[in-house]
Amino acid sequence: MSDSMKLKAPLWFMVVAILALIWNLLGVVAFIVQVTMTPEVLAQLPQDQQALLTAMPTWVTVAFAVAVNFGALGCLLLVLKKNLAGLFLQLSLAAILVQCFYNFFIARMLDVYGNAAMVLPIVTILIAVYLVALAAKAKRQHWTT
Repeated sequence: MSDSMKLKAPLWFMVVAILALIWNLLGVVAFIVQVTMTPEVLAQLPQDQQALLTAMPTWVTVAFAVAVNFGALGCLLLVLKKNLAGLFLQLSLAAILVQCFYNFFIARMLDVYGNAAMVLPIVTILIAVYLVALAAKAKRQHWTT
């Protein structure tokens, strides 16, 4: 479908896309904070948290990077009404699931942070699933090209 045939997206779509972009940019900030943490800052954390962070394999850090950066790029593409948003959001969701698998089942992060540490990852997964579905709906409705 050409740009001239693209249907106008409803206002709520743009509001959700912008809010999702902000959400994902906060994730990018969290990633930057984690990977630029100095030894002095790390030393201020409790020993069990230090152990979790220092034992984290590179592949988990890469999954975190893919999750937040592809999520932000996917949301930017939603704002720009581009079909490619769906692919980036799917890759972001996959990376989130990889990261959560490591945190919950390999690193056993709940043993360190407690059950309250499940809230943010679960919310993150639900938002990511919603954004993948939203990108698919936008494509079906011809709101994106």
